[in-house]
Amino acid sequence: MSNGSFFPEPRRRGDTLAIVLVALIPTCFVGWLLWSSLGGPTDDGAGGTGGPTASSTSSPPPPPSGASAPSSPPAPSGAPGEPGKPLKGKVVVIDPGHNPNNRDHPSQIARLVDIGTDEKECDTTGTATNSGYAEASFTLDVARRARTLLEARGATVRFTQDGDRPYGPCVDERAEIGNKAHADAVVSVHADGAAAGERGFHVILPKSVRGGGADTSAITAPSRRLGERLRSRFAKATGSEPAQYIADGSGLDVRGDLGGLNLSTVPKVFIECGNMRDSQDAAELTDKTWRERAADGVAQGITDFLNE
Repeated sequence: MSNGSFFPEPRRRGDTLAIVLVALIPTCFVGWLLWSSLGGPTDDGAGGTGGPTASSTSSPPPPPSGASAPSSPPAPSGAPGEPGKPLKGKVVVIDPGHNPNNRDHPSQIARLVDIGTDEKECDTTGTATNSGYAEASFTLDVARRARTLLEARGATVRFTQDGDRPYGPCVDERAEIGNKAHADAVVSVHADGAAAGERGFHVILPKSVRGGGADTSAITAPSRRLGERLRSRFAKATGSEPAQYIADGSGLDVRGDLGGLNLSTVPKVFIECGNMRDSQDAAELTDKTWRERAADGVAQGITDFLNE
């Protein structure tokens, strides 16, 4: 302080520094905000700095150089997403066993027809549950549900009868309908009338027979494959077990006395979906939810066979 002549210069420098700092602080703050919003380190919630936020990982990273991007797995055959593709060009004939009107035409359905190796009645009324639910009503319901599923997959589906005839058709005509359609597969839907206490389903396959107009030698092998696919899918869809009271519990019964099989020239099987005379099976057969599962098993068994 002895030589006061030195005080003015430091004062001017301090003023200049203050002005510079006042100008820089807002600029740095704005820059920090911009840098942070563009992906600078942020708190990960665990006391440290984390990586990308959730929104930045919503899309998968690009594949490494030379690698192809992963593709979505193809939809399985018959999947709902591809209703028009799996069975396009295939012809399926579904034969709903019996006819609800057969009971009103006893003389017509009792007449004998040639089944190749013998003669048999044109048709029968079928069986029924103890409460009066007719097999013919059951078979039509399951057949119609299966038709819906198969047509959604692109198949052409034809019926031997749709409750639109006064009776029948007779067993020989049922076979002829499938033959004339050049069907890729035919399934005749039935329910059994065994003794109470006998439960389960089974599939009937054609025996190798020759005689009269019958010659199943060309269809026994493909019919067996159709039956095996049907047995597997029906069991899976419904949770039912193969019947133990027939065919040694195998679920596959071979017969040579059915005109619908003897006279067929295309792969064909019957399925007995359960025993209408057993109270436990009857409870399922009369349940529309179970019948939808049964139809799904029939449709998927046919689909598997046609996609071999």
